[in-house]
Amino acid sequence: MPKPNLIFYCELDETGLLNLFTGGRVVSILEQLGAGVSLGILDLSDTRADIVRSLNDANIPVIAWLLLPKEQGYWFNSGNWPYAQQRYNGFKEWTAKHNLEWAGIGLDIEPDRNEMEQAINSGWLGGLRIIRRGFTQDEGQTRATFAYEQLVTQMRYDGYHIDVYHIPTIIDERRAKSYTISRILGLVDVPADREVLMLYSSFFGELGVGALWSFAPQAQSIGVGSTGGGVDMGDLQQRTLSWDEFARDLILASYQTTTIHIFSLEGCVNQGFVEPLIDFDWTHEVAIPRDEATQVGRLRSLFRMGLWLSARPRMLLWSAVVLYLFLRRRNK
Repeated sequence: MPKPNLIFYCELDETGLLNLFTGGRVVSILEQLGAGVSLGILDLSDTRADIVRSLNDANIPVIAWLLLPKEQGYWFNSGNWPYAQQRYNGFKEWTAKHNLEWAGIGLDIEPDRNEMEQAINSGWLGGLRIIRRGFTQDEGQTRATFAYEQLVTQMRYDGYHIDVYHIPTIIDERRAKSYTISRILGLVDVPADREVLMLYSSFFGELGVGALWSFAPQAQSIGVGSTGGGVDMGDLQQRTLSWDEFARDLILASYQTTTIHIFSLEGCVNQGFVEPLIDFDWTHEVAIPRDEATQVGRLRSLFRMGLWLSARPRMLLWSAVVLYLFLRRRNK
């Protein structure tokens, strides 16, 4: 089996970037792997530009993973599309100023970071406030979708290849033709040249590997992880993969795609995972998680049914009435 293309996410501030790339060891390993980097653009600083230039000089493909300041929501979503446009304009000026080269642009579509932190820290009441959005007709969602479509069109016109990083529920929303979850979380179905599903088995608990295998056939590229790093989400505890779990997920992903995104570069470096990848045996066989994937498949079917009904409230109401009458008659 041919070795897949590897792209590492890197989400560090200036100090973290300098610590990671100083000395050339990480750059050398990336060169040996023939891997690329999706670099989080947390700022438009001279330091970040210097790091990008050093990767350009080493012929390492760098994707500009556009992010926003935390106060603007950090990830792109339906509530901050005007900031996304402003960020892109600033990014273009910064790129021209420093003469930077990019293999593409990555758009990370996730909920507003501040809303998520507030919901996590405030318990079920905070969650209810967010869930309520899913059952309202929000014109802002339509407006945001159009705005992101226009932004992608502009980026393509400027010569950029566009990646979009999606939460995997988007696949079932499309099949159900219902975007209730997207309205709840503020997600937008953004068009792209390559869609990356974030199938981080460490985030899905015991069914993590089953979720990866269930969604993988629908992915153009698969995101595996997490090996560590990323943002601090308050009281939310985030588990990281062991080497055996990481190796298993890489091989499973390679059965389904030719390009694997790894979250994250800094996590792999900190855990000592990057050097073993140089001589990694991609032909090593791993057990297919059929039982776990079957369980996830059943949950996805129920999820799609719920999505379908949520988009058709009259059908949901009539179903409830029929069920009530049936149970009442049965109990007589």
